[in-house]
Formats: sequence, structure tokens, C-alpha cells
Amino acid sequence: MREILCSIGISIFMSVNPGSYSSSDKNPPSGSGDQSNNGYIVKIDNFSFSPATLNIPAGTRVTWLNQDDVPHTVVSMDKRIVSPPLDTDDRFSYEFSAPGTYSYYCSIHPHMTAKVIVK
Repeated sequence: MREILCSIGISIFMSVNPGSYSSSDKNPPSGSGDQSNNGYIVKIDNFSFSPATLNIPAGTRVTWLNQDDVPHTVVSMDKRIVSPPLDTDDRFSYEFSAPGTYSYYCSIHPHMTAKVIVK
């Protein structure tokens, strides 16, 4: 099933302040919480975000990758960041331009929480 979903590609790009986000990035960074030229990646798997806390500099893009078998979302507590439902292998990105602590959760499974700390 993951192979079928992986072959389906949908790209959406939207801009919001203080950052921007997009769904289904073509070339997301690789590695859980690892820095790459494109930013950082947070994996969604087994009903959790990994890493649960991510420390990044301002101006960094974070990409969430759903590796779970069920849909999930990424929604900040202040609702500035709101992803569409992410199916298996879907991606969602947001560029954090302002310092602060951004707590977020999955609106489908509210017990799933994590945060991004921007310095």
C-alpha cells in the first residue's frame, strides 16, 4: 500500500506569515531531525512525532513526513500552522521565520504533541 501511495504525487504551495508551508514537497531533507540544505525533517510514525522537540535557527524549513499507516495532521496551538490530512508518505513543510516556541499536535489524534523551538 505504501508503494501505491508513494507513487501518487500532489503538490500544493501556500504562503503565510510569519512563514510558509507546502504539502508534498518533491525533495524534502532526509533523516529524522537532521539538518540538510532544505531544512529539517520530523517523522510521523507509530502515533508520534520524532523528534518531539526540535531546536532550529530562524529561517529554517521543517518538513513533516507521515510514515504511519493512518492519516495525521500538523496543527499549531495558535492555528498559524495547519496542514491538510497527510496520508502515508505525504509531506508538509513550514518555514519558521520568527523566534519562539511552536507547540503543535495532530488534530485527528490530539494526544500526539510536539514542539519546534526557534532561536
